[in-house]
Amino acid sequence: MLTLSTVQFAPIFGDKSVNIKRIHSYIESIKSDIIVFPELCTTGYFFQTQEEAISASEPFSGETITALQHTATARNQIYVVGFAELGTDGKVYNSAALIMPDAKLSSVYRKTHLFYKERNCFAEGDTGFFVVEDSERDIRIGMMICYDWRFPESSRTLGLQGADIIVCPANLVTDVWHIVMPARALENKVYLAVANRTGTETGGGEELIFKGESAIWGYNGKIMAKSAPDEESILTVTIDPAQTRNKSFNTFNDIFADRRPELYKNIIV
Repeated sequence: MLTLSTVQFAPIFGDKSVNIKRIHSYIESIKSDIIVFPELCTTGYFFQTQEEAISASEPFSGETITALQHTATARNQIYVVGFAELGTDGKVYNSAALIMPDAKLSSVYRKTHLFYKERNCFAEGDTGFFVVEDSERDIRIGMMICYDWRFPESSRTLGLQGADIIVCPANLVTDVWHIVMPARALENKVYLAVANRTGTETGGGEELIFKGESAIWGYNGKIMAKSAPDEESILTVTIDPAQTRNKSFNTFNDIFADRRPELYKNIIV
């Protein structure tokens, strides 16, 4: 059994120092095994140009993630943190760092599906979806970011790779994602944790309102915990990763074994 927390707050756009201090402050107050923070929580979200995003970015090996790595190792915790990543190719990515106590297992996921004006600022993610296994805790973690939820291929890929839990840092501005997330958990029999943010940001004469309502779903699709739309909040639940691995739901049916991919080939790709 493990404890899992999501953190919902309103990062301040352009004030990286304050945001990072808040992240560390949250960590100091939470004893959970896994802590999930929102998308781009170190910088804020609503960049208008690639140049603006690059100026706020840093590499995965940079100061921010390095400091969090030291903390994760010292506290024996796992962190998922959204940040603007400067790649070795000079491109900037909307990324999530998976920071494990064992630094050799730490990794970065780059957002696959870019939303709205993100294409003006970020390069399309090139990591693909992957699962990281922590054998000490006996858990397998997969990541997606915000708009990735719209594509069932995202969570299905992670499910087929053996994820016990899918963590989803987000800056959600719609009202429809709560309809789909229980299905993503149920159809893959995985836990699913969404860490959304609150507050507003303006740019280019436009205002974005972030909807909060961070939530954690069980592998049966049932809600385990949910935040209010506007509050700063920490959700904490207890999960049992081993319960996700038998994909049967009766004595006859297994949601993965019953798949017939040879008949799915007419899907246009």
